[in-house]
Amino acid sequence: MPDLELCDVDLADGTQHAPDSGRTATLPQQAPTDATTTTATTTATATTTSAADESDAGLRETVRRAAEHLLCLQDSHGWWKFDLETNPTMDAEDLLLREFLGIRTAEQTEATAKHIRSRRLDDGSWPTFFGGPGELSTTVECYIALRLAGDSPDDAQMRRSAAWIRERGGIPATRVFTRIWLALFGWWRWEELPVLPPEIMFLPPRAPLNIYSFASWARQTIVPLTVVSAMRPQRSAPCDLDELRADGVPAVPGAGPRGLRGALRLLGGDRPSAAKSFFRWLDAALHRYHRHPIGPLRRHALRTAERWIIARQEADGCFGGIQPPAVYSIIALRLLGYDLDHPVLAAALRSLDAYTLHRDDGSRMVEACQSPIWDTALAVLALADAGLDAELDAPSPLPTQRRAADAAPAQPAPVPTALGLAADWLLGQEVTHRGGDWAVIHPTVAPSGWAFEFENDTYPDTDDTAEVVLALHRLHRLKRLSPAADEAVKAAVERSTTWLFALQSRDGGWGAYDSDNASTLVYQIPFADFGALTDPSSADVTAHVVELLCESGRIRDPRTLRGVDWLLRNQETDGSWYGRWGVNYVYGTGSVLPALQAAGLPPTHPAMRAGARWLLSRQNPDGGWGEDIRSYSDPAWSGRGTSTPSQTAWAMLGLLATDHADTDAHADALAGAARWLAERQRPDGSWDEELFTGTGFPGFFYLNYHGYRLLWPVMALGRYLRTRQDPSS
Repeated sequence: MPDLELCDVDLADGTQHAPDSGRTATLPQQAPTDATTTTATTTATATTTSAADESDAGLRETVRRAAEHLLCLQDSHGWWKFDLETNPTMDAEDLLLREFLGIRTAEQTEATAKHIRSRRLDDGSWPTFFGGPGELSTTVECYIALRLAGDSPDDAQMRRSAAWIRERGGIPATRVFTRIWLALFGWWRWEELPVLPPEIMFLPPRAPLNIYSFASWARQTIVPLTVVSAMRPQRSAPCDLDELRADGVPAVPGAGPRGLRGALRLLGGDRPSAAKSFFRWLDAALHRYHRHPIGPLRRHALRTAERWIIARQEADGCFGGIQPPAVYSIIALRLLGYDLDHPVLAAALRSLDAYTLHRDDGSRMVEACQSPIWDTALAVLALADAGLDAELDAPSPLPTQRRAADAAPAQPAPVPTALGLAADWLLGQEVTHRGGDWAVIHPTVAPSGWAFEFENDTYPDTDDTAEVVLALHRLHRLKRLSPAADEAVKAAVERSTTWLFALQSRDGGWGAYDSDNASTLVYQIPFADFGALTDPSSADVTAHVVELLCESGRIRDPRTLRGVDWLLRNQETDGSWYGRWGVNYVYGTGSVLPALQAAGLPPTHPAMRAGARWLLSRQNPDGGWGEDIRSYSDPAWSGRGTSTPSQTAWAMLGLLATDHADTDAHADALAGAARWLAERQRPDGSWDEELFTGTGFPGFFYLNYHGYRLLWPVMALGRYLRTRQDPSS
């Protein structure tokens, strides 16, 4: 690994001068004369400068270690991919799927159960994020998974879990998705679940409640669930769950006046809105239709859903690159008659194995998705911000190359640099051969864009696209690319910005996967109890797109200016911005301020000042920043929480965009944050971060990107050192 000399601002002769403590000890003790004042001032200035040089040298070493560690993690093909941790429902549902298909093995079960047990809280529940409280549906699914693994309901910890579940309403109080899994084994009645008729496939794209009015992730899940809902399968239950029955809820699911209504009354939620009342009436009608469907129409609807699912299987066998569509698509196709060794299902099952991590302790964890394109784009940006120059990220010559170089003046063939390899790999991931679901609304737009995963051509997203192209454009601007790659980047910038402009919503902002995907009607259906069902414009995504558009020369384009206007209109009254895909206001604010800087807003602009003031007001006494996930539901947690490396870095990026440390408040805050990161760096160059700082569905589903603890600090510290060296940068 190369020795990285980063942001070198030492004295011209290459030496470093420590303060001489003896110089001030000989000064006279009386009030200074003019001469002694001059001497003291000069000495103090020199001492301060020397201390600053030492501080910068220490930070350069911090960045060097982190960058070396990051380079060590790069794949030989040029990409980075870090673990992505969510919550143990992914693991529980993997076991339930394998039980349903009849392929669950003892080895898989015990390894998965070991991971699930490790996430149980002392009160017997399971949370949806590290440090969070127990959550009912998560706890029910994990409990059942451990029953599959052979854990006895009489075990003390299992009894504690069952009691925790009963105290919160038991199975009837769980979300729809959990009760669907239970219905697959007869633990819940299909009649007590909302109906998702496959005939929804016939609604045109502009009709209310058509499948394209749902966000991409919800749409991919709903379509296979229409097949499951229509066929209502039931496997033999591997065990009973009598111990989960709650007092005051019917002992048999569905007994009495509709079990779901009884559960709602128990939870105090039996006061639906007019719209929800209508959809419950409609759901009752659809239950009656299910008993007597129009045969040819139902068969045609199932065939349409089947074709839709198969058309969206990716090259690696997965569906949509995320867990829920994958597992429900496998179940749906199995119900439609596909054998497990059919190429479609065989590939799908292999993809599930590829999303499985085997830990050193023998446990097995399922990733909800994988993020190599996102990770690689951020790694390129971080290394570029760290100040690597053209030679320093190249692999060292092999011994044979060194001997040849010593023996003759001829040089060995150039070895691709780490950033060059990453650029080549990213260029090869652009989706240009076909349109995905986005093309249903934009059929005349030429394909482009990047996805999140290794394979997800149906769903490229604007956020990944913006970060990838921003990374490639930075390398182009820094002259880090080969002539061929440089030309390829120019063409990719043209294609991708055209595509991004096409996906701009009418309000001026950008969602992640679709434009104008902001229906409120979808939240009124009985099925809508699991979080985000739409993909409206968000501050963090819009900021990343705007930053790219400005840096790539489109700063005066009216569409870019509409994006800037959206950001200004959606600033919170306290000066922050909401974070849709990261926790939370720290992420949103740390994303928006650099975009507004790129758009040409001066640090004195009211929005910039308000954003900076908000960040300064949220810095922790230890110098870092943190924000608790509870800020999504409780404003008191906005920008408040235990300091983390990634959130500290986001705040630094925001402050660096608003003021180049020319005020004491900014300078002190940035210095404190840099010191916090430097003091907590691990010996290997990375940082520890157990708290989740990524967001899937606000309020429901959160992510721990294991790369965030390294990528964002490298980016922030590199940028901080550069601005100390040259404030105009």
